[in-house]
Amino acid sequence: MSSDDIDMTMMLVSHNAFRRDLGHLRRAVEQHSAEDPERRRAVQNGWSLFKLQLHNHHTNEDKSIWPRMRARLRDKPDDLGVLDAMEAEHDRIDPLLAAVDTALADGTADQERFAQAIAELDDALSGHLTHEEQDALPLVPVTLTSDEWQETAKDMRDLVGLKGAAEFFPWLLDGAPDKDADAILKLMPAPARLMYRRMWVPKYAKERRWG
Repeated sequence: MSSDDIDMTMMLVSHNAFRRDLGHLRRAVEQHSAEDPERRRAVQNGWSLFKLQLHNHHTNEDKSIWPRMRARLRDKPDDLGVLDAMEAEHDRIDPLLAAVDTALADGTADQERFAQAIAELDDALSGHLTHEEQDALPLVPVTLTSDEWQETAKDMRDLVGLKGAAEFFPWLLDGAPDKDADAILKLMPAPARLMYRRMWVPKYAKERRWG
């Protein structure tokens, strides 16, 4: 598997991690209780990490991946339309995240309001992830060179940083199939793999998330 394939695998595994956390959110609706501060705190912990990873993912796409692709797609309006749709969907998701924030922050919020905010986010983000996988990601290998794709991966590493990586990789690989986890871990330098196993994962596991 080439490094380009691994980086694309990371994109897809990230999408699956977002879907996993959307499932946690749906279950949080059933378990939601304003009178249970520990459960609320656990849901908030999971939600905060989910938001951070989604923000980084979309920032890298909007500022690194899509602009590089646009430069190569000037004469292909249909393909440019796909990128326009990606950015519009990102913009649509932002206020839905804010609505869940508001519902979580309000300890007196009723179950119906909480459930509606999560259902709207789930519908928009799930649809976006599928749309991206079907229409946008297939354009990457025919649009960007290997070097350009590696530049977008570097931009993501710079955005996350070493401290962020300590949270990102355990979050990313939480429940991921072994073949995906193995492919991504092989991309990491040996010292980072050692830190992942001995430090990052144990620290990640100590934090209660989602309840």
